[in-house]
Order: sequence, then structure tokens, then C-alpha cells
Amino acid sequence: MPMRRLLNLPLLVILMGIATAAMLVPAAYAFAHRDYPVGRAFAYGALIFSILTGMIALATANWQPRDARHSHLKALVGAYLVLPLMLAVPLNEAVRDTSFVNAWFEMLSSFTTTGATVYETPGRLSDSLHLWRALVGWLGGFFILLMGVAVLLPMNLGGMEVLAGRGTPGAGAPQITRIADPSQRVTRFAVQLFPAYAGFTLVLWCGLVLMGEAGFRALCLAMATVSTSGIMPGGNAGVSGSGIPGEILIALFLLPAITRRAYPAGPALGERARSLPHDPELRMAAAIVFVVTGVLFLRHWVGAIENAEGQNLVSFLRVLWGTAFTTLSFLTTTGLPSSQWAAAQLWSGLETHGLILLGLAMIGGGVATTAGGVKLLRVYALFRHGQREMERLIHPHSIGGQGTVARRLRGEGARLAWVFFMLFAVSIAVIVAALTLTGQGFDQSLILAISALSTTGPIASFAGESAVLFSALGTPAKLVLGFAMVLGRVEALALLALLAPEQWRK
Repeated sequence: MPMRRLLNLPLLVILMGIATAAMLVPAAYAFAHRDYPVGRAFAYGALIFSILTGMIALATANWQPRDARHSHLKALVGAYLVLPLMLAVPLNEAVRDTSFVNAWFEMLSSFTTTGATVYETPGRLSDSLHLWRALVGWLGGFFILLMGVAVLLPMNLGGMEVLAGRGTPGAGAPQITRIADPSQRVTRFAVQLFPAYAGFTLVLWCGLVLMGEAGFRALCLAMATVSTSGIMPGGNAGVSGSGIPGEILIALFLLPAITRRAYPAGPALGERARSLPHDPELRMAAAIVFVVTGVLFLRHWVGAIENAEGQNLVSFLRVLWGTAFTTLSFLTTTGLPSSQWAAAQLWSGLETHGLILLGLAMIGGGVATTAGGVKLLRVYALFRHGQREMERLIHPHSIGGQGTVARRLRGEGARLAWVFFMLFAVSIAVIVAALTLTGQGFDQSLILAISALSTTGPIASFAGESAVLFSALGTPAKLVLGFAMVLGRVEALALLALLAPEQWRK
């Protein structure tokens, strides 16, 4: 009975309780390593916020939402507004030479799985604080995964509107709302998804340790991979101790960021008859990785073929793998570069392909996954629509086949995908304009806008001629990027459905 009463609390209050409990993890780690100032900061933060959360829970124990379907959508947006402020308090206390704005930006970046950091200097943060950043990113990845499956998909949001076709974004599916309310769906999918989410992290952690990665770094790398946050201690150095075998293992665990079918609840969420090898998102991701890897590698190889190094088969394979892994990493908005990525640049003597990396981050990963960006399913719908239009140029009176679902995907689904793509492009333009008003250059503003909207913070270190440092930004620019990170994580269609639900339903 007490557990049922806890689950009946508003979702935002439950999230506050989970965030408070999470503060005990870095506190225990800091005390175990005799980092007492950091341990006290997190222990006191957990104590203060446990009291605050308990008081709010008592005040809202009998609260009933007017609109159950949109209450959890409001909680989704509210979580990104409230929780980073809570999470920043112990970080601000633990790091004496910082400001609360920097601590808030760091926690918002971690919770949205963006991975942009204002603490780029090596040694600036202790391992306890790096653990806190990685843990917040890991919890933020599971949060958006759970909300995507339990809240956004039933409301034809988050990419599901492409499959639904004629469904109205934000209106929801009547057959689902009659079976279970959003609270029951959140609880049921949390029970289904968390064991797999935590299990993937544990298996990857153990695998990286066995391959030679240091234990603490392997843990952060495992959490950064499964959550696609890319948060690593000491910057975006990627894999170090485990080398290429570790990268191969990480590539396997990036699969859940491409297709929702990698999780237990995935096959029940649309296109149930399709198997994993026939998943359109997985096939689209494979095609993109193959094409981009081929283009990038050929450019590298042409630059190095005149040298003896360009004729070395071992170097040839290493650079090929490094290009493929980096492409996959940025496509899933993780942003972890391969250990061979720098070697590929030195091998050819060419600069980083910033625009290609930005394009990969914009495309993003799968629907109802931890990845951000436009999403592969929307790109697939636009591709199928273009393919069908090319067929009609040759045979104007032909009829598209492959069933009702395929026709709906090529038609109304492609139209909705194009609407979202235009909203995403307009969002980039607005954020770039806002950043230029804060004094940033156009190139820098474009990189920062795409990194925030696609939740790929590490790309700021690789897309330009020189790394863009978030610590060098002023407070107005950080506020603009904070808004962009929330917009990129929640998506514009969800915000429109939240602001005007009656108009969407009509």
C-alpha cells in the first residue's frame, strides 16, 4: 500500500526523490576515497532535498491532474526546468571556484545527455564529481528513454507520428488510453526497461575492464555509451586502454541508440511483424555509416596513397575502423571519437570534416531511444517518399505497393517528417541568431546550436578548425544553449502539443 501511494504521487515529485537518492552515490564514493569536502556537499544536499521533496509529496498526495494524458508531458518539460537546479546545488558547493550558472549548465547538459562541459581543464574536477556527471547523464538517458516509450509514442510524438501517419501529434491513441493511464504505462515500462538498461551498462563495464580499460574510466565510458551522453572524465578522449577491441564492444552497445527494438518493450511499439535485421532505422543507419565511412576514408586514403603509410594494410584497416566508429558515434549523438580518428587525420594530412560530423549529429538515432537529432525514422520516411517520386517520374500512373503501412509512411508520414525537419531547421536559425546577439561568431554559433539541439555536446571540439570551449561563453550564451538543449531533447512538436493541445486535437 505505501508503494502504491508513492507511485500515485506526481511524476515530478517522484523524479525529485530519485535525484535526491542519486546524490548519495557520489557522497559514498567521495567518503570512501577520503574526499570529505565533496562527500559532505552531496550528503548535505541529499538531506536538504529529501526534506523538501517529502514536504512537497505530503502537499500533493491527493492531487489529481485535469488532463492525465498531458500531465506527464508537462512533467517531462518540468523535469528539465526543475531537476538541473536541484542537481547543481551540491556541484556548486563542491567546486568552490565556479558559479551557480556554470553548475546549472553542467547539470542540464548532463541530464539532457548533451555532454557539453564547462570544466574542460584536466584535473579541475575530482573523480567523485566526474562520477556525478556521468551518473546524471546515465539517469537522464533512462528518463528520456522511458518518457519516449511510455508518454511520447502513445501521443504520436517523438517520431511515432511518422508511423501513425494520419494520427494527430499530441492527441494520443484512443486504444492505448483506454487500456492504461500514463502513470500505469510509466510504471510498467520502467519495470521492463530498467533491468535491460542497467544490464547493458554492467555488461559493457565488465567487458571494457576485461579488455584493459581502467575500472573507473570503464564505468564512465559504459554509462556514456548506453545513455549516449558522451560524458567522460578528462575530456572527450574516447577509448584509451581497451583500444580497438573496446571500440568494437562499444559499437555493439550503440545498437539500442539506433532502434528501440533492442530493448524488451521495443517490438510492441509499432511494426510488430518486422524482425531486427529488417528494421528500417537499423538499415538506414547502416547505409549512412557505410556511405559516410566510404567518403571519408577515400578522402583520407587519397591523401595518404603517395606515402608509404598509405600502402600499409594494418594502417589501412585501422583508419577504416576509426572512421566507421566515429561516424556511428556521432550518428547516435554520443560523440565519442575513435582512438584512430586523430591518426586518420595525420595519415592524410587533411582537416576534420566538420560539416559531415554536424550532419550526422543532426540526423540522430532511433525513435524512442536515448539519442537525439531529427531521428532516423523521419529520414527514412523522407527517403522513401523521394524514392517513390522518382518512380512516378518514370511511371506516372504506377501504384505504390508494399502495403498500407508503407504507403502511409511515404505519404502522410513523410509530410509530418518534413514538418518536423522544417521546425528543426527554424530552431537552428533562431538559436544561431540568439547566439550571435550574445557576441559569438557565426561559425561558432552554428556549431553550438547544432550541438545543443542534437544533444551532441562533444561535437563542439571536432566540428570547427579549433575546439569551441563552453567555459569561454558568457551567461547569456549559456542560457540560450540551455533552452536549446531542452528544446532538442523534448522536441518542438511535443512543446507545440503541450502549448496548444486543443488545436492539435482539432
